[in-house]
Amino acid sequence: MDAPPPFSVPRTVALVGLMGAGKSAIGKRLAARLGLPFVDADDEIEHAAGCTIGEFFEKYGEAEFRTGERRVIARLLDRPPHVLSTGGGAYMDAETRALMRAKAVTVWLRADLDVLFDRVRRRAHRPLLRQGDPREILGNLMTQRYPVYAEADIVVDSTAQPADRTTDQTIEALRTYLQAQPTETPK
Repeated sequence: MDAPPPFSVPRTVALVGLMGAGKSAIGKRLAARLGLPFVDADDEIEHAAGCTIGEFFEKYGEAEFRTGERRVIARLLDRPPHVLSTGGGAYMDAETRALMRAKAVTVWLRADLDVLFDRVRRRAHRPLLRQGDPREILGNLMTQRYPVYAEADIVVDSTAQPADRTTDQTIEALRTYLQAQPTETPK
């Protein structure tokens, strides 16, 4: 028998962070624990585009991908609350970031370079990692993106520990964040 959700979540929980941070793995566990649907923005983008993200990058380039990604995420944020796993670059787009900040609770799953590299080094489906030394690329992405990811509402460290432990930490951080928010009064 499933346990009831630990608390109610009034808005979508959007997970942000670099590839390999655990957005999908933690997101699925978090959604199950909160009694919410899990949605992977990358899967939704592939469905809308009718091709893989890698194929989209090759055919149209990153700028066009980000435009499509923004439209898909905007549509997803209009749905009832769910746990949303976003692509690593989604939060870097100012418009997408503003949408997420307005319509979701943003959670940055922060991981160090060794953890990220260990998680992504055997996967060939990451378009950005095909452009050179994957470890160096990840390091450069960290330098560029971590200051922006730090704008998220909540920061949870994603370490080499079991995903269930990181999920527990995310739930506690989310509970603390939501309890600190002013309650909305009906009009």
